Amino acid sequence: MEMRQMKLMPISEFASPNSKCKEGVNGRNVTDLGGGSEVVYLPRFLTCGKSWEYFRYLDKHIPWTRPTIHVFGKPFLQPRDVCYIASKGLKELSYSGYKPDSYSWDDYPPLKEILEEVHKAFPGSHFNSLLINRYNSGNDYVGWHADDEKLYGPTPEIASVSLGCERDFFLKKKSQGEVVGERPNKRAKTNSVEKHTFNLKHGSLLLMRGNTQRDWLHSVPKRAKAESARINLTFRRVMQMAS
Repeated sequence: MEMRQMKLMPISEFASPNSKCKEGVNGRNVTDLGGGSEVVYLPRFLTCGKSWEYFRYLDKHIPWTRPTIHVFGKPFLQPRDVCYIASKGLKELSYSGYKPDSYSWDDYPPLKEILEEVHKAFPGSHFNSLLINRYNSGNDYVGWHADDEKLYGPTPEIASVSLGCERDFFLKKKSQGEVVGERPNKRAKTNSVEKHTFNLKHGSLLLMRGNTQRDWLHSVPKRAKAESARINLTFRRVMQMAS
């Protein structure tokens, strides 16, 4: 599998501990999507200062890779940087023909701190893996998809922590026979498909649970006005062990 190692991007003035540091209300917004699907959004999960501390650390120290994946049988450079963290003994992750190298939690101690805070926010959760994404600008994105790989079980919880530039996060109800993938799509025409939009703020946490991955798709589209980097940490629980 071809992979291209990306150079670390310099942190812009946007990534300053004094920029856009407005502490909002530390509330919890719950969206019932119906059919046993639910989204919980905490706009101020982490303090602004702590969020920038984590952003700077991850931007500098994570071994970012931008891999070649396969979409509809054709090679395609994934439109964002990634890194995968997982506990020992878990079944390896594979998506779109790509199997990322797995790093240890001990390699990057701040990730263990964030994981602990996520577990405190949602008692009873037991996340053991983490896929980190870095969107260097508004040209980086993720297309419509669901995190419905079998290794996560039938009703996976996905906890997403956002650091840096605010980006829109879309959810839409799955349509029968719909084809999804990483390639960019033109803006969807208004139709009867149910949709929800969340503006993922710096230091926020969004949790998808229940049947959300079975019945819904999500994406982070391109945005011309998003000129700064965003780092996204998606915590998951792998239910299958390595054979």
